[in-house]
Amino acid sequence: MLRRRIIFTLIYDDGFFCQSRNFRLQRVGDIKWLEDNYKFQEIAFSLDELIILNATPGEKNLAKFTKILNRLVDNVYIPISAGGGISSLDDAKLLFDNGADKLVINTAIYKNTSLITNIIQYYGKQSVIASVDYKNNVAFVSDGMEKVGLPLIDYIKHIETLGVGEIYLNSIEKDGTGFGYDIEPIKAIAEKINTPLIIAGGAGNERHLLEGIKAKNISAVATANLFNFMGVSLPRARQYLIKNESNLVEW
Repeated sequence: MLRRRIIFTLIYDDGFFCQSRNFRLQRVGDIKWLEDNYKFQEIAFSLDELIILNATPGEKNLAKFTKILNRLVDNVYIPISAGGGISSLDDAKLLFDNGADKLVINTAIYKNTSLITNIIQYYGKQSVIASVDYKNNVAFVSDGMEKVGLPLIDYIKHIETLGVGEIYLNSIEKDGTGFGYDIEPIKAIAEKINTPLIIAGGAGNERHLLEGIKAKNISAVATANLFNFMGVSLPRARQYLIKNESNLVEW
């Protein structure tokens, strides 16, 4: 059986890292604040992967974002995924050149499938994580502002035909609440797909992570909760999951 994973998601908005609640962003601090308060080189030992999302509303300054990405990944020896505003092969190359191991792609999955095909042909299917934001059984793109014209499961099935490596499924309604994952709909979706599934949106404590990671067909649990899962909370959460037979790697 493949090992399950814990992923932390950092949400970036034009120079600042944010706490998100139902996709409303609250700026918390810049890169120096993050380094001073959370020492990512140390925290990374409690994680299996790190995702960094450029959620800047509207047009995204990819060059500025990649400078932050390059600084963040220095001496962090776990896989790094990055995304937000990817619209060309040049964008993909820029992210890879600045430390990304995988790309997280949302809007282009829906609007530019030829780009996804090209990225997969050039870098391999393992390089692409399809990001799916949803609420009320409807998927959204464009920073959660535009509905996809398909039922959620049909859209996910369509994504599978593109040959992506993983799907990152994020509940807009649960996002940032700390009330737990949207677990029953997630379980129903997981049973109907074959692509590895990362779930996000709602984790507020280690029990939520455990519920998600022990669900059938879930590959990884992700959280973006800066306040509940940073510092000593991450090592404690990992040990809690290991003690409860969650099939995590024990470093």
